[in-house]
Amino acid sequence: MTSPLIIEPSRTADACVIWLHGLGADRHDFEPVAQLLQRNLPTTRFVLPQAPTRPVTINGGWSMPSWYDILAMAPARAIDHGQFETSAQTVIGLAEAQRDGGIDPARIVLAGFSQGGAVVLHAAYLRWQGPLGGVMALSTYAPTFGEELTLEPARTNCPALCLHGTQDQVVPTAMGRAAYERLQAWGVPARWHEYPMGHEVVPQEIADIAAWLGERLD
Repeated sequence: MTSPLIIEPSRTADACVIWLHGLGADRHDFEPVAQLLQRNLPTTRFVLPQAPTRPVTINGGWSMPSWYDILAMAPARAIDHGQFETSAQTVIGLAEAQRDGGIDPARIVLAGFSQGGAVVLHAAYLRWQGPLGGVMALSTYAPTFGEELTLEPARTNCPALCLHGTQDQVVPTAMGRAAYERLQAWGVPARWHEYPMGHEVVPQEIADIAAWLGERLD
C-alpha cells in the first residue's frame, strides 16, 4: 500500500487534517489545497492517504484508486461494504497514529471528497472512539447513515462542515443534503454550504474551509 503524503507545517505540529481524495484521484490531489491552507494554519500537519488501486464496477471494471467498489449508482449507491469498512479502519489507524504521536484528538480533523468523504463520515461518527476535532465532507454522501440508526451521545460533539455543488452530476446535491440533515437530526453541530459548481472544488469553498478550520485549529 502506498504511504500517505505528509505535509508538515512551518512550525511544530499540534493539529492534523487527514484528507481522503475521491475516486480515480490520488494522494497528491489535495496537496495544493493543503499547502494553501497551511499559510493560515502554521501548526497543522496534513496527511493525504492513497486509496488502493482496484477494479471499479461502475467504470466497466477498470482498475483505479478507489476506497471501495461502487456496484451501482441508482436508485442509491450500491457499494462493497467490506472494502468500505477496511478504508474506514485505515482512517482510524492514521488518526490513532497522530494521537499516539502527541496530537490531541480534539485537534484532528477528518476530511474527504466524494467517496473519500463517505469513508470519513462513517469513520468519524460510527467507528472512532473518543473526541475528534471535526469532519469536512466535500461533495459526498453517507451510505451508512440509515434512518433507524442512533448516534452515541459522545459522538454528537464532533462538528461537521458539509459542502456541495448545486450542479453536481456525480453525487446529486440531495444525497449530500441528506447526510447533513441526518447529522442535524442527531444533534451534531453541522454547517451546510452549497456552490454553483459541479463535482469539483472552487475557490470560495476553499475560503470557507479555511475559515472553519481556523475556528478549530488556529
